[in-house]
Amino acid sequence: MKFMSFMVDENEKYGIVDEARLGVWDIVQFAKDQQIDYPASLQEMIEGGEDSAKLVKELYRKASETEQYFLSFDELTWLAPLTRPRKNIMCVGKNYRDHAIEMGSEADIPEHVMVFTKAPTTVTGHLQSIERHEKLTSELDYEGELALVIGKKGRNIARDKALDFVFGYTIINDITARDLQQRHKQFFIGKSLDTSCPIGPWIVHKEELPEPGKLSITTKVNGEIRQQSNTEHFIFPIEEIISVLSRGMTLEPGDIIATGTPAGVGKGFKPPRFLQKGDEIEIEIEKIGKLNNIVK
Repeated sequence: MKFMSFMVDENEKYGIVDEARLGVWDIVQFAKDQQIDYPASLQEMIEGGEDSAKLVKELYRKASETEQYFLSFDELTWLAPLTRPRKNIMCVGKNYRDHAIEMGSEADIPEHVMVFTKAPTTVTGHLQSIERHEKLTSELDYEGELALVIGKKGRNIARDKALDFVFGYTIINDITARDLQQRHKQFFIGKSLDTSCPIGPWIVHKEELPEPGKLSITTKVNGEIRQQSNTEHFIFPIEEIISVLSRGMTLEPGDIIATGTPAGVGKGFKPPRFLQKGDEIEIEIEKIGKLNNIVK
């Protein structure tokens, strides 16, 4: 099952994706029409745990019995699945050996999970514009990544139990201002410009992705393949990432964790190939979908 957030008639909603028909079932409108209490957003649904998930699935089953609640993708505006995360997005750096090398050398391959964060205000959705920020940076870069969404609260999570705490998976483009990153000697400012975290197009429930460590990932810029790899090449697998992050720190429902990007980022080319206005970026991850954005 795939969950997406969208806007229609100036109202933010969420629903269940129908890929075959290129649309979504508007369970929010169905619940309102039937006067049924329902989670107001995907964030609240995830926070509500299994009871909320069961309710939403039942709403979907009933709503899909009538065409009244079906919306084609052409009728709506895409939003990030979690439109305003409650906390910073947690990101793993240099989690592919080849990317660590392209950004430095063999010596840059990390021995421990490397983590930085992006501000919640960076988040934008599928088919939404990425700001060029030309007055602030001349080195805007892309990073295609698999991301996971935490589904239940946990601390000191054992590695062999880690996937039990996942709600689902999505795609992130970790847009980065490399010059700001270098100037400030840390990652946060260069990673946190507005619109620098496209997420989407939806969240795929973990039941549909039992092996997230075996997914192909491809990033294209203007149709040219720039990144092509597989999550089986992670240095630190998802189970270890979750376990390490939860050591002494509570992970909560709706927390987003980006798992790292493979080689082929703009900075890795000689000369570098940074993003310019008009560039179209497409990130595709097997069994999830495609995240598309244009730099403006």
